[in-house]
Amino acid sequence: MTGRTPARFTADDYRARMERAVRAAGDAGLAGLLVAPGPDLVWLTGYAPPAVTERLTLLVLTPDRDPVLVVPALEAPDAAAAVGAPALTLRDWTDGKDPYAATGALLDTAGRYGVSDNAWALHLLRLQKALPDSSYDSLTEALPMLRAVKDTAELELMAAAGAAADATYEEIRKVRFAGRRESEVGADLAGLLRRFGHSQVDFTIVASGPNGANPHHEVGDRVIEQGDMVVLDFGGLKDGYGSDTSRTVHVGEPTDEERLVHDLVRQAQEAGFRAVRPGVACQEVDRAARAVIADAGYGEYFIHRTGHGIGVTTHEPPYMIEGEEQPLVPGMCFSVEPGVYLPGRFGVRIEDIVTVTEDGARRLNDTTRELVVVD
Repeated sequence: MTGRTPARFTADDYRARMERAVRAAGDAGLAGLLVAPGPDLVWLTGYAPPAVTERLTLLVLTPDRDPVLVVPALEAPDAAAAVGAPALTLRDWTDGKDPYAATGALLDTAGRYGVSDNAWALHLLRLQKALPDSSYDSLTEALPMLRAVKDTAELELMAAAGAAADATYEEIRKVRFAGRRESEVGADLAGLLRRFGHSQVDFTIVASGPNGANPHHEVGDRVIEQGDMVVLDFGGLKDGYGSDTSRTVHVGEPTDEERLVHDLVRQAQEAGFRAVRPGVACQEVDRAARAVIADAGYGEYFIHRTGHGIGVTTHEPPYMIEGEEQPLVPGMCFSVEPGVYLPGRFGVRIEDIVTVTEDGARRLNDTTRELVVVD
């Protein structure tokens, strides 16, 4: 891998994110946000606790005070070392004290707050007991676009993750498939992702022959055979940002029908990509890809949404699906991944991550979308 190192984030970057989050909360009619350990906390502060425990850690964002991170005293040094720590106030608590009362003192007793999806029910219920007139909304439902639009530095990291996934595909094409178990090829994919800089591998789907008709088959003990179509779908996190790409290969020469179905999915993927431009509703990407497959008579075999958002997690809002009217905005990143799945026979999926530009879209995956024959 070559190229300059992507920009890293500063305390000012995290401060700006927290300020933006507070404004978005106000626009949504919320009194503030409560953010537990997980991707939202990392994105807002740069802090990931060393371990997820039963002890309360919670970022409190409200318009009437600077950000406050409530944190167990034994983890306070780690929190203070986070890049975003200068942009917030740490309020630690020791075992034997009541962290819910301390957190409640920072909140409007009758306020409605957005809560990150990773919050434990245990913590939320105890906080609600301390503030019985308070109420809570899921952060994903209340602010689905909070992390969706990436800035220039984030887009560089997304592009680098995509390039690493592309390099992985170029290498996996060279390995032997026939006579090996799906799990062995999956281990090859995981090793390649790590070789090209991924710190976290989230999935390595290797679905051969009839297993390819299950979109989430992942890997199994089936031995890959000559004549198999093989769906490969893999990704994870590199420098904190996600990759996710799918290509379908064939062991030996494919039949005419297999070529036809693969080319159909390739055309659908291209149609979905070409539908991406600012102001277009997310559902239009799904409609464009789905129409190609439906018009060819395979509509009943396209059984999932066309895409999902991606960023500090590999699956996040918004989703490219019928009924999602959220307009596309420059900087949004998401997958375009139509597929056809023929039960008991084979499946085909082709997936790129794309980002919305000022006048259209840019792919973050650039490997061939043609049907590749492997050994």
